[in-house]
Amino acid sequence: MTTKIDDIRQDPVITRLLEKMPRRVADSFDDEQLAHLRNAIGAREWGRHSIDLRGTVKLAKWRYYYVILAGRNRRSLSDQQLKLARLLTASLIAGFTVIAILVGLVVLYLIKSALGINLIDGWSLGLWTWFDTTFL
Repeated sequence: MTTKIDDIRQDPVITRLLEKMPRRVADSFDDEQLAHLRNAIGAREWGRHSIDLRGTVKLAKWRYYYVILAGRNRRSLSDQQLKLARLLTASLIAGFTVIAILVGLVVLYLIKSALGINLIDGWSLGLWTWFDTTFL
């Protein structure tokens, strides 16, 4: 979330910051300084996430913490970050599609084999034999 310099004094983070200072000190900041302060402390605001899970895990003699945050992305991304996001999204969609097609083909092959249909006489992947001995 980017704050314009024109309305920086209306920003909730800046307003809370300035309220904690004496009036003469708060009035001494110009808009550019306040914008830089907003950028420096604005990243520490964690309160607006749909999912906010935090905890610790003890493994052997050490304790580790975890933080899982999820919510609507309000940041403005650079061109490089947008390209990377598009590439990652396309890769995930392609990967999911390939896995879904492979699972579908395996299911179809198992159904075909269960019905006793042979497409090529004398040839088999051996998948049905493994499935039959393992699960049935």
